[in-house]
Amino acid sequence: MDLNFTLSAVFIISAFLTVLLKIIFGRLGGNLYTAIRGGTPRAVGLAPFIAMILFLPSPYRDLIFIIGIFAFIDDIIGRKKIKDLPIEIGQLSRGFGMLIVAYLGYFYFGPCSILIALMVQPLNIADMQPGSACLTVIIMNTLILFLMFYLGIMGMYVPLVVLVACLGYSFLDFKGHVMLGEVGNHSFAVALGMSYALLGGFWGALILFILTVMIIAVIRRNNLTRFMQDNLKIMDPSFGDFFMDILTGGGLGDALRRIILGKRNILIKNNLLKFLGFRRLLYNPFAAN
Repeated sequence: MDLNFTLSAVFIISAFLTVLLKIIFGRLGGNLYTAIRGGTPRAVGLAPFIAMILFLPSPYRDLIFIIGIFAFIDDIIGRKKIKDLPIEIGQLSRGFGMLIVAYLGYFYFGPCSILIALMVQPLNIADMQPGSACLTVIIMNTLILFLMFYLGIMGMYVPLVVLVACLGYSFLDFKGHVMLGEVGNHSFAVALGMSYALLGGFWGALILFILTVMIIAVIRRNNLTRFMQDNLKIMDPSFGDFFMDILTGGGLGDALRRIILGKRNILIKNNLLKFLGFRRLLYNPFAAN
């Protein structure tokens, strides 16, 4: 199949489904319609997810399909707690998805499969701000394509499809009219992780993983500053705090803090540790007052 025709089809399908799902989820309401930003259809990331599944080869589409299905369960169920456990049903579903991706991905990508699964965290946090996750995917895929071309590495088809699927979806996301939801940001996360592995193996993927977290921290720095000062009482947060929020924030990170820290509150006074982001890393929302 002609590459130009394929990429055009990916763009059209992603864009068309984005508009269609925005309308459908807006009317359905429930967990697929969040109160954020005055009411926003979420899980519209199902559109680029479907486009990538249709046009990516195996094993790329297989791992995206796995994480996407488990993530979509979270989107549908919403924030329902598991009795007597410090974790939500959706978080458990996503966790299973990440474990399966890490396990099955090992047969194709080796140790990189761990990084591929862990990419879910930063992209999930990025999706909390309009356009942030999409901008990250666009920047990183453009960088991947440039490096592949410059270094003469084969495999540009995969990041091209991912980039075009993101472009087809992204217009409404930049305007704040839709959200990727877990199905969208998780799918892009795994897709990016596999592209990193394709480009540079484990160490290259690790460098690109860290770079991704840094880029999201830069993109979200203004919102994160307000969030940390108003909600976490972390005054004058450092870039390290932003980095740690992207790397360990959200429901899964807080669940681990609850398990590891219990109700302990650890006060960070050392300036170096503050610079490195330990105030955010060790912030425990479950600490006893």
